Amino acid sequence: MIRPPALRTGSRIALVSPASPFSRDEFDKGADELRRLGFEPVYDDTVFDKGPFSSGPPERRAESFRRFWSDPSVDAVMAVRGGWGSAQILPKLAGWEPQQRAKLFIGYSDNTSLLSWLTCQCGVTAVHGPMIDGRLSRGAEGYDESSFMRVVTGDCVGLELRPDGLLAVQDGEASGPLFGGTMTLLCASLGTPFAFAPPEGCVLFLEDINERPYRIERLLTQLKFAGVLSRASAIVFGEMKGCQEGESRSEGENVLTARFVAEQVAEEFDGPILYGFPSGHATGPFWTLPLGVRVTVRSGAAPAVVIEESPVG
Repeated sequence: MIRPPALRTGSRIALVSPASPFSRDEFDKGADELRRLGFEPVYDDTVFDKGPFSSGPPERRAESFRRFWSDPSVDAVMAVRGGWGSAQILPKLAGWEPQQRAKLFIGYSDNTSLLSWLTCQCGVTAVHGPMIDGRLSRGAEGYDESSFMRVVTGDCVGLELRPDGLLAVQDGEASGPLFGGTMTLLCASLGTPFAFAPPEGCVLFLEDINERPYRIERLLTQLKFAGVLSRASAIVFGEMKGCQEGESRSEGENVLTARFVAEQVAEEFDGPILYGFPSGHATGPFWTLPLGVRVTVRSGAAPAVVIEESPVG
């Protein structure tokens, strides 16, 4: 994996909108939070483009992403928000090699499409981290500052991530490079030229929001049939916010949840499985994860994800 340069005080972070549009108030608050952290947000007017579902035509979104990435004065690229649209720009990036001037890309949700493309196909590490809208714009309520800063600055080797609520669905310990993101996007990529294809022995991070349990099972079944689950040494599920039935299916029957589905996966999986890691669509602060680098997943009295390698050089 190619590791981009670490961020430092004064690093310039380009704000791009590969997916859906956003409110200017959220944008300004998030940019101010980056400044408080010691970074310099940069952007141009194309970030404010608006279309029916996404931030303007895919050609302009792709051009903005590529231009800021190739700009030697820019140190990292951060998505403003998710929603829908990042997959549309991938064909527009055909033939371009981001590894020639590698830099950190930070995002989640719909931007899983870009995270997967960069890590699995381009071999560039990336960050499953907070974006502007709804996260940095909320300050300390929206994200875990410590994990974010330590990951993007490279001060994260040996860091044990043990957020409250993280539990072991299946015990064990395993290590491998971390890949993943929002399951809906990972599965949507399968069968396309941009298919999610993590390496053998990987650690999978899987999260989603507002998907009923049977849909979570369907997504996991698709990952199983595609051979993705069999490559994993461990699985870490996100908080799975809103992924449960609203009420019991019949009197006396338990409410179905995404955790129940994860427990079913454990019946056919040999490695450790953790559940409830608050990265992605979390109720509370968003915890940052490095993608493409080695981590260790362990259960025990205090389940944890331990970062073994830095995503930056």
